[in-house]
Amino acid sequence: MVVGGILAPTPLSVNGRTVSVRVDDPDTPLLYVLRNELGLHGPRFGCGLGQCGACTVHIDGAAVRSCVTPLSAVSGRVVTLEGLGTDAQPHPLQRAFIAEQAVQCGYCINGMIMQSAALLASNPKPSEQQIKAELANNLCRCGTHLRIVRAVMRAAGAQG
Repeated sequence: MVVGGILAPTPLSVNGRTVSVRVDDPDTPLLYVLRNELGLHGPRFGCGLGQCGACTVHIDGAAVRSCVTPLSAVSGRVVTLEGLGTDAQPHPLQRAFIAEQAVQCGYCINGMIMQSAALLASNPKPSEQQIKAELANNLCRCGTHLRIVRAVMRAAGAQG
């Protein structure tokens, strides 16, 4: 919001706390605000076009590509990988990804976990095909797809 020619601080709910951010342009991508202003490095810059999934966060529980989501369009609660679980109490997906050693370079893992968490929230017991379909638009260059799918299935089993 512009007040007297100056952009007013924008309140934002991130990982359970309300923060106030100030940007020069309300169309600044949410990803830039999360990384540069708030120091959250779970969401990654991948393609910048919303096609790879590395920047995925949740807004009110829905998986959203933060690189193409302008700050001005964010009105709900944002959760990043850092807010999904803690070091002491990791999210079941985070534990499953570790147990399945589903990470090689780790660049895509933020998106894989965040997309999978949204899936499990809406479908706690997805089939292998449903998991693959959900993750089809998340790119991984290392080839850990089989381990990623196993990790999601493990997490789904741990929930029930």
